[in-house]
Amino acid sequence: MVRAGGVGVGPNATVTGPGRQRAGDPDGDLAPAGAEPTTAWSEYLAAARQLDGVRRSAAAAAGEQARSAEAAREELTVVRTGLASQQERLRELGVPAISLVPSPPELTEAARSMAGGPAAVLAALRTARGRAEAADAALAARGRFRPGSWPARGRNLLMYGPLALLVPMIQVVVFVATGTGPASVAALICGLPMPAVAFVAGWVGIGRVFRAGPGERLDRTVRFGALVCLVPAVLVTAGLLLALLAG
Repeated sequence: MVRAGGVGVGPNATVTGPGRQRAGDPDGDLAPAGAEPTTAWSEYLAAARQLDGVRRSAAAAAGEQARSAEAAREELTVVRTGLASQQERLRELGVPAISLVPSPPELTEAARSMAGGPAAVLAALRTARGRAEAADAALAARGRFRPGSWPARGRNLLMYGPLALLVPMIQVVVFVATGTGPASVAALICGLPMPAVAFVAGWVGIGRVFRAGPGERLDRTVRFGALVCLVPAVLVTAGLLLALLAG
């Protein structure tokens, strides 16, 4: 018999006490006391990280949409300005106004292409701007060969120049063919008022051939035209007069 704390314990006695034994695993090992709290904390951290990632993605998407919307507004202003200028030029070229208005199928296609949000609208506006700029370049290249788009003096010279040279050339031909005879004298006298006639004919021809734009006044470059018509006549008349006096 063994004594424990003054109490006799026999060999077949069962020891009981106020303490409670911990349940072990099948192998007899004891489970850690902090296993469940640690797992919950890890799951909480993972959920927090996932939520932060979703928040960051949403903020980035919202910022990108705001930037796209702002860029689309600026692009729309540029496109509208360019199209207005282009319409003015096309109307001056005689294009009917109905041809400058988009048709219903074109409007439907444009609305479909912009249904994807600000980014799609921006892409569509940039495409439209590229097409408008290409059309402007084609119009500018075509306009280089049209006298109506030239500077006023260069354009008017096409009318004043040939008329100013016509009579002096006839006087020179008559002098070469007949020499210092009555025909040359008559051609010289008849050629005296011809610069004024050439100027008036050129002034009228400019108004008939070239047209001013809406609200504009056609520049006939009066002084330049008078000078162009007068110089050839004066030079030829002086030369013929000297030749007649020498003969």
